[in-house]
Amino acid sequence: MVSQLSVFATWVTLFVAAFAHAAGVSWPFHTLFTYAQGVWGLQIVALAALVVVLNQASSWKQAAWRGWFFATVWLASTFWWLYISLHVYGGLNAALTVLSVVVLAGLLAIYYAVACAIFWRWRNPLTFAALWTAAELARGTWLTGFGWGAVGYAHIDGPLSSLIPWLGSYGVGMVAAGLAGLLAWRHFIPVVALLLGGWGLQYAAITWSGDTGKLSVTLLQGNIPQDEKFQQGSGIPLALRWYEHELLFSPSALIVAPETAIPLLPDELPFGYWETLQRRFATGNQAAMLGVPLGNAREGYTNSMVGFAPTQTTPWQYNKHHLVPFGEFIPPAFQWFMQLMHIPLGDFNRGALGQPSFAWKGQRLAANICYEDLFGEELGTRFTDPATAPTIFVNISNIGWFGDSIAMHQHLQISRMRTLEFERPMIRSTNTGMTAIIDHHGNVTHTLPPLTRGALQGLVEGRSGMTPFAWWVARFGLWPIWVVIAIFLVAARAYSMRVTGQKDEKS
Repeated sequence: MVSQLSVFATWVTLFVAAFAHAAGVSWPFHTLFTYAQGVWGLQIVALAALVVVLNQASSWKQAAWRGWFFATVWLASTFWWLYISLHVYGGLNAALTVLSVVVLAGLLAIYYAVACAIFWRWRNPLTFAALWTAAELARGTWLTGFGWGAVGYAHIDGPLSSLIPWLGSYGVGMVAAGLAGLLAWRHFIPVVALLLGGWGLQYAAITWSGDTGKLSVTLLQGNIPQDEKFQQGSGIPLALRWYEHELLFSPSALIVAPETAIPLLPDELPFGYWETLQRRFATGNQAAMLGVPLGNAREGYTNSMVGFAPTQTTPWQYNKHHLVPFGEFIPPAFQWFMQLMHIPLGDFNRGALGQPSFAWKGQRLAANICYEDLFGEELGTRFTDPATAPTIFVNISNIGWFGDSIAMHQHLQISRMRTLEFERPMIRSTNTGMTAIIDHHGNVTHTLPPLTRGALQGLVEGRSGMTPFAWWVARFGLWPIWVVIAIFLVAARAYSMRVTGQKDEKS
């Protein structure tokens, strides 16, 4: 009976710690802490609880199962809102939708199960930091990658935020995992020292970028209901009418409309509609960037952003590079799954990596569409040459697929992380939220309430220069972090063999 109770308590502890870990990365309630913001202390304590439970495992297999369960609960609690897109808008059966979300979380959790199994062999804080980060990197970059809810996002407003321009999200996540390991072993002094060091760097106020001037912007949020967005009798005429009016009459130097704001191909638009927009920005002192699908049945389609400006003889174009599996491309052997749903525009061509910025008013506006801002290493490819590096990031999104959920706010957090990594502002135009202006310090300076129709006007300050993270990720990608992981693991293996040898000598 005692043994069974102990087993039950272990799994309850894992469940509570996993949910707390998800809440630490993005707080899901409207009380105690700020909604959808990271609670960095809770994240570290929750991960430390996992380390304690892993240390008590009787075998590597048991450690693997415990790590898998923790990660499955954490990830499912993080992106539960996929249920809305698959069931409400995709038409997938409710039970099959729940199963799909849990299966996705469980498959991604395998990375962490492997990490926990290896950790059980070489148990120390550095080993845990290295292996946990390896799992994070694998989840975020392998098989198209889905790093939503990674540990680093808990620390945007915490003492470790000062390390983001140096180490990036994954590097800060490694430090946080190391702190969790130290806490699990009750090494409190180095934990306090690292946190105080982070706060100290914040007060040092190191700046890596310089001002390139201010740009007045209008960011449009049409709030077209997702279930009407591609309907001929409702969403399409509403979108065409509202966005045309805002594009024609907004006063700012740059007007930005969200992902697929124009929900038809240019050839399918009403007669003269596309030409009117082109003429509007062919002269004067204003430019526009807007989301629209492009292509044809023979060559394929792209999820794109186009730019109109007096300096452009033909519209500038950006084609989304990092496509969403099942939403924008169909993985091999999964045609059957897509046939169970009713999602339009489900198979796009992929754009090139590192496409040129849109030049306007002395700024280089680097486009990214929807969750492309989740991949800092891909945005970093545009920083190899300081002379052409972006001065402002422009994100256009449609998170309407996920309804009135925390997904909108989590995505805003992701954008904030990128602004800190590169010390660049980001302007965001979305269909339903969160439309916002974020400065190069990661502060949200202007925002529209979600699920409202409106135009957000404000000034954004462009920046030049190079953070340490921008410099190394532009040249080496995420390989430096993999190298650090390898060094930690080699050192842990050597230490383990040394300890084993000393025990053998004594015996």
